[in-house]
Amino acid sequence: MRALVLSGGIRHDFADNAAALAEQFAVAGFDPEIETNIEAGLARLENGGYALLTVMALRWRMEGDPKYAPHRAEWAFSLSPEGRARLGGFVRSGGGLFGFHTACLCFDDWPEWRDILGGVWVWGRSWHPPLGPVSVARTAEDHPLTAGAGGFELVDEVYSGLSLAAGVRPLLEARAGEMERAEPVLWTHRYGKGRVVFDALGHNRASIENENHAEIVRRAAVWAAGGRSGNDDVRSLRGSGWNGDLEEMRGSSDTVGRSPYRKY
Repeated sequence: MRALVLSGGIRHDFADNAAALAEQFAVAGFDPEIETNIEAGLARLENGGYALLTVMALRWRMEGDPKYAPHRAEWAFSLSPEGRARLGGFVRSGGGLFGFHTACLCFDDWPEWRDILGGVWVWGRSWHPPLGPVSVARTAEDHPLTAGAGGFELVDEVYSGLSLAAGVRPLLEARAGEMERAEPVLWTHRYGKGRVVFDALGHNRASIENENHAEIVRRAAVWAAGGRSGNDDVRSLRGSGWNGDLEEMRGSSDTVGRSPYRKY
């Protein structure tokens, strides 16, 4: 199965992170491609052949806050109408979408992105504690992405105060430092015929390669791609707790919050 990874942006080592993610995809049986030109990458979708599209980028308009002024010339971005149609059409027609870490901060002038991804960063409200030790736990939801998984620890960021769309299914939640409550960091979602997964973890290679997190990443990629490939047999996940349960997702949630911690 072919997988396209859209990457690039500021404040992260996107080149190394995308490479680390592609390595996990390869283990799960994908043929991954990495593209830093968002528009050019989405244009590739029109040629067909992709089972999975991954957004692992930090591309938005960068308006307002002067701290982004040095980066605007290179990285400020607004997705074109053609790009929006290609991305949305790919998922609606059954393509898998895997939003990773900063994907929820992207495309801030495109309201439909929240409906597609299942949740987004709200500029001026959303926040995250500094990079540091994080405790991750399963929610009460039963899903093959987290079947048999226990809690685990890693060093990462916990995105907080995101705006979630109706129909998302939070599967993992995390807490860092003095946070008053845990925040959802992994969810599944349906958009048209497509399967969508968002993983808010993954700030760097160490997080992506964390043994427990890497297992979730591989499961998420295969599950999301299953809508188009028609293949729910996960060869790379034998013995990992995958139970083959691909029932329709139910439920809705909306998570909001405020904090003095670091904001983008």
